[in-house]
Formats: sequence, structure tokens, C-alpha cells
Amino acid sequence: QVQLVESGGGLVQAGGSLRLSCAGAGRILKKHSMGWFRQAPGKEREFVAHIRWTGGSTYYADSVKGRFTISRDYAKNTLYLQMNSLKPEDTAAYYCAATTSAIAITAATTYDYWGQGTQVTVSS
Repeated sequence: QVQLVESGGGLVQAGGSLRLSCAGAGRILKKHSMGWFRQAPGKEREFVAHIRWTGGSTYYADSVKGRFTISRDYAKNTLYLQMNSLKPEDTAAYYCAATTSAIAITAATTYDYWGQGTQVTVSS
């Protein structure tokens, strides 16, 4: 059974930093490309960042480019999202997700497995 468990969310002031983690169980992460999405109340789930299984290339939403960094530790079977220079508009529930697809990586429907989410709140 595939499981993803996020952690690391919390309350932080604008300009601060947080690091989210996503622990994978089973075969997941070793042969999956991974993504982070977020969803604010009343809004659709939106793409944040992606890292490919092969080569480790990364891709970011324009809104987080230069501030967020996605990475993965294969030995620990864990995905990370380092978030710096946080803004109030970054407030959302953050989800990690896994996919075997190499296309449409910004679409939530591309991903097969999802974590339960972790809340990030940025105060002004």
C-alpha cells in the first residue's frame, strides 16, 4: 500500500521560512516523480513545484520561483519543500503527490497518490 505523510507546517510571520517534509512508504518515491500542491480556502488546488524521478530536474510555479526549493532524499524516501521569504498569500494546506507520468506535471489529475496535507499559515 502506498502512503504519503506530510509534516512541517505551522504558523510563521511574513518573511520567515518553513521546511515541509513528505515521507513515503513502500515503493513510492523510488520510481515516482513528485509534486507539491497547495489549496487555500475557497480556491482550487494549485501546483507549486515538481521534481522528476530521473535526473532530479525541477519545475516551479511562477508565484514561488526563487523562494521555494523542492528536493528529495532517496535514501530516506522523503520529499522536501524549503519555503523562504514566505508571504501571507502562501497561506494554504500543502499536499505532496506522486506520479509515474512525465507530462502535464502541473495538473493535479496527473498524480496518483496524495498525502493528507499540512497547514501553512503566514501572518502579516
